[in-house]
Order: sequence, then structure tokens, then C-alpha cells
Amino acid sequence: MPVSTNRLSDPQEYQKIFHWAETQKDGAIPSFNTRKNDPYEYQAGFGNQGNDSFVSEAVPGTIPQGQNSPRNVRFGLYAEQVTASAFVAPRHSNKKAWLYRARPAVAHQGFTDLPDNKDTEANFLPINPRVHVSPTQLAWRPFDIPTSGEVDFVDGLKTVAGSGDPTLREGIATHVYTANASMKKKAFVNSDGDFCILPQQGALDIQTEFGPLFVQPGELVVIQRGLRFRVEVPDGPSRGYILEIWGANFELPELGPLGANGLANSRDFLAPVAKYEVIKEPWEIVYKLGGKFFKSTQNHSPFDVVAWHGNYVPYKYDMTKFVNVGSISVDHIDPSIFCILTAKSRDPTAPLADILIFSPRWDVASHTYRPPYYHRNVASELMGLIYGDYAGRSDEFKPGSVSFECGMVPHGVAYEEFKAASEQAPPVMQISQGSIAFMFESSRPFTITDYAWNSDKRHEHEPKMWDNLVDNFSSHAKEVEEILAKKAKGLSIHSNGAGNGVH
Repeated sequence: MPVSTNRLSDPQEYQKIFHWAETQKDGAIPSFNTRKNDPYEYQAGFGNQGNDSFVSEAVPGTIPQGQNSPRNVRFGLYAEQVTASAFVAPRHSNKKAWLYRARPAVAHQGFTDLPDNKDTEANFLPINPRVHVSPTQLAWRPFDIPTSGEVDFVDGLKTVAGSGDPTLREGIATHVYTANASMKKKAFVNSDGDFCILPQQGALDIQTEFGPLFVQPGELVVIQRGLRFRVEVPDGPSRGYILEIWGANFELPELGPLGANGLANSRDFLAPVAKYEVIKEPWEIVYKLGGKFFKSTQNHSPFDVVAWHGNYVPYKYDMTKFVNVGSISVDHIDPSIFCILTAKSRDPTAPLADILIFSPRWDVASHTYRPPYYHRNVASELMGLIYGDYAGRSDEFKPGSVSFECGMVPHGVAYEEFKAASEQAPPVMQISQGSIAFMFESSRPFTITDYAWNSDKRHEHEPKMWDNLVDNFSSHAKEVEEILAKKAKGLSIHSNGAGNGVH
């Protein structure tokens, strides 16, 4: 699998920019849509909205026109359809892809069980003795990447928290991966749900049935349920985060009063271009089903797709392209303005999962308490940091860390930050420079896995940080008593004494 030979002179080049627009040099150079060390070509669009599907041919003239499954496909290829929704799903939500390949996926030698990965979990129901419920605000320092032996992407999966069960077809799991080796003649299929993968350290060179994707820290990639892929780690040891959803697919959030543009624009999502390999050699295909692991073997590469068309296609997104919006007068807007992708639940008013991003942007609201306000909300929140810093979490919240708050647990900054923000009007400024943090947010309550609960990386948010949240109200006792006395007498409660009524 080829990787980029265009190494960056500054590995943090794309971490230092305020927004992707900086790379376009104000129109002084031809525009481009991928980082200069990305070796691959892509198709633009999210599910190719507004069109029927993506189309890609490694050999021109391969895809049959006017039908999907002719008696004879050109070059003796097999037609194979991947159907990811009910056959009768409405056209706008019908997910499918047609693949034209040297051998269909059914050409394998059967399934055998693999040992359970004790560090992964799929059943988050509280009756499972391997999961834990806690209202405590929990956090984890960065999980170590193995330094001995060969640990690939699949071997390095670790589950942190989640809700539901994949066999119920609604739920969510959050994982980290820690890998020091590429997958060799081995592919992975998640038969439970869709993966959204965010590398934090080291790029991922991902081979899929639809073509290759090169994904770097600051980008995310979605690989849907049932699709085969292989992960190489061209930069060496790699670590990252994964959000897995069951019973739904990721989609773009509605924009409401924003109109047609903003947040993550559909044209900035990139899908692969067909690239095949027809090699006769032993391969192992690892399947995850119901949280269990199985394998099948075959004597040919699973990546032998010569051409394909459809809308059920892996894709990636560069988070430096996110178009932030915010308040330009007073107060904060709810964090839904930071949503890149969402996944629906059976409750039309509450998503199964949202992926939020906190990236460089301007902070301009005046007469406003600038830090995150003290807050309780119904959502479970699991945060991670790709690079840079993120205020509002502990000093131990470093790139690779995890921070978790369950629904309705109060959170907010320490008194020192509250006091400074209340007394001083901060300047109009750029915030989160050189940083990307994210949040996996869900309407569902999470339980914590044994792996995360017993990890030596686990620590708790220190509640002593709020011990000196002083009672300022009591220092105004005399003033309050005077106001209440005036009100009792029917007098004006305005300090200037104007009028004689209670306003």
C-alpha cells in the first residue's frame, strides 16, 4: 500500500493554521482540497447529496449502464450489492452500493471464533457485571501505546464507555485504539455498527473496498457497518479515538436559521477513488459481531473492487475546514453550533450521538460571561483532545486524554476563572489557537467498562476546585433587605427612587 512521499517540512503545519482557508493563499495559487502530504485522490461530497450516488472506476467503462446486474459484467467481474437500509426505505435515506469485483465477498473458507478481547465491550446494560455506573466526573490520562510486540489497529482496540447493545440496534460505544504495527494480510469488518475514527497521534493509511483513505490528526474518517478495511500506521506508533453507533448512520445536522452553508459543508467530505489489487495469497478477515470476534480466511485479497457506485461509502473530513459560527452580540449559543456529524435515535427530539468540535475561532461576545457557564444537561459527554490545549478541564487533560461527564452532573470552571471573567471584560480575540478538542455527546446514559474503570490512567475531576465558590449574595444582605422592605410597602424598588410603584 503506497504512502505519501511528500513529508511535511513541519509536522505541525496543519495544526498551526487558524482555518483551512489559510492554505489557499487568498487565491494566489490554484486551490486544493487535501493536505500536501496526502498521497490519494478523492471524490467530494457527503453521500453525494443532491445526486444519486458516487461513481468510481479504476478501469474506465467497467460499470454497466442502465442496469446494475447484467448477465455478464465486463472483464468477467462479479456484481455485488451492499444494502445498508431496508429495501423499501425512502429514497433519501436508502443506503446502498454496487461493487464490481474479481471475486465476491462470499468466496471465503468459513468462520471460526477468536478469543474475546477483554479490553473491549459491547453490552452496556447495567446488568452486565463488567460495566459500572457512576455520577463522578471521570478522566483518563493518555493510554499508553504498546512498545513491545506487534499490536495492530484491531488488537489495540480498548472500550471506555457506552450505552445499549448492538443486538438491540440502538446504542453507542466509545473506544480508543493504540497500535504500533500495520495490519498484515488482515482486514476488519465491524458488523455491529459504524465507526468514526479520529487519529490523535500518527496518520492512518486505510485500505477499503472502495479505495484508500489517508487520515491524519485533525481529520476524521467514517467506515460504515459491514465494510472491509485495513489500517497501516505509516508514521509509526498511533493512538486515537473511536465513536461507534448502532442502528443509525452519521449524517449532517440540520442548519436551521443558518441557511444553506456553515458548520461542516458537504463539499468538504471526501470519498475514495476505486483502486484494486488482485493477488492470490492467504488473507484473514476479522469480524466483530455482537461484541464478539470471529475470523474467516480466504486465498485472495478482499480489496479487488475494480469499480463501484453508490452512497454507502467510507469518507473522511478535515476538521480545519469546519466553519465555526457563534454569537456576535451577547451570550453563548448552545454547543449544537459545534456539531460536525449527528446520528438519529428513535426519539426525534434527541440524537443518538453528536460529534462536536472545539477548534480555533473568534470570541467576540461583549457584556457576557465568557467561560462555559455552570451547567447541567441531559447529555452524556465524553471529550478528547487531538492536539493543543483545552481550557475548562484539568491540567492533566493532554492530547490523548479522555474526560467524561454523565447526564445531569453539574460542571463549570473554578472560582478563580469565574471571578476573573466576571470582573474584567476580555478583549475580542482568537481562542483555541493550535488546538482541536472534540466531544462525543449522546442522549443516552453511559456505563463505564472494566478496562477504563480499573485503568491506572483513570482519575477524577478534583471537586476541591469548587470549594472556594464563595457566596457573594450574602454580602449584599443589607441591600436586599432594603429592597424587600420597600416592596412590602408598595414603594419603588429601583435604586434611584423614581416612582412610587413596584416595577
